[in-house]
Amino acid sequence: MGAYVDYFHLSQTSTNFVGIGGRAGFGLTSHVMLEGELNYDFNQTFNEGFSNGTTVTVERSNMRLLHGFFGPKLSLGHSNFHLFLTVKGGFLNTRFDSRPANLETFFSSVDNLRAKDVMGVFYPGGGVEGRAGPIGLRLDVGDEMYFNSGTHHNLRVALGGSEPGPDAGGAAAPLKTGRPGTRLPLL
Repeated sequence: MGAYVDYFHLSQTSTNFVGIGGRAGFGLTSHVMLEGELNYDFNQTFNEGFSNGTTVTVERSNMRLLHGFFGPKLSLGHSNFHLFLTVKGGFLNTRFDSRPANLETFFSSVDNLRAKDVMGVFYPGGGVEGRAGPIGLRLDVGDEMYFNSGTHHNLRVALGGSEPGPDAGGAAAPLKTGRPGTRLPLL
């Protein structure tokens, strides 16, 4: 479980977003975890062009993003800091504030983001995680691909704290048995 700050570059508008998120996971084995995460990217303004065939108008649009992912994470070690790989699926919700352009004949340069505001996402990524004393740290980097009239590739970086568990590798906490010194893994 952990919270993080994320950076997301939306390629279609060439806009950079910063937001916050949270993640929770369930250990399947000592190296494999199923994770779910949700993050919100704060309001970002960008220029958007409208055209009715003869007139072009430029307006400022406000947009917020909501991301949700679910999938496995594979840890590549159990040292204090180790690499991991992940593949997740999910959604990207583009949320626009109301805008002054209201003529039906005007077309937005990001009309498909308005019309299809919830899109499927595929996220392959990786990073490094571990702990320094009692503090768990994690850095994720990957390509958040959303599907809207084709595939759009977008850089995503997340940095934050995590609860890696009692062993440095983040495996599930072991259960103690009645005999001293004997420990059984949860999974």
